[in-house]
Amino acid sequence: MQIKIHSSYRTVVSVSDSDLIGKKFEEGIKQIDIRENFYKGTEMSEEEAVKVMQFQLKEDATFNIVGENSVNAAIKAGIITSDAVGSIKEIPYALKLL
Repeated sequence: MQIKIHSSYRTVVSVSDSDLIGKKFEEGIKQIDIRENFYKGTEMSEEEAVKVMQFQLKEDATFNIVGENSVNAAIKAGIITSDAVGSIKEIPYALKLL
């Protein structure tokens, strides 16, 4: 999976399954565009990603998470719970806003 950390007035962490980057999914009025400039970052294992997400959670970051592996890692990291997960074209996603 890929993790990219965006720094502005608040840190935003984008997490995506690597095979989804560059793709766009639409279902009814919902859509998700997994753009390279937002989601493509550092390739990490699940274990590494969980550690990064846990650290960023302590720093009050917000999270954009897309893809089955990424969502599962975010659940393991304590970022989200399974009831916070939506899907578009069977692609799971979640947002964690503070």
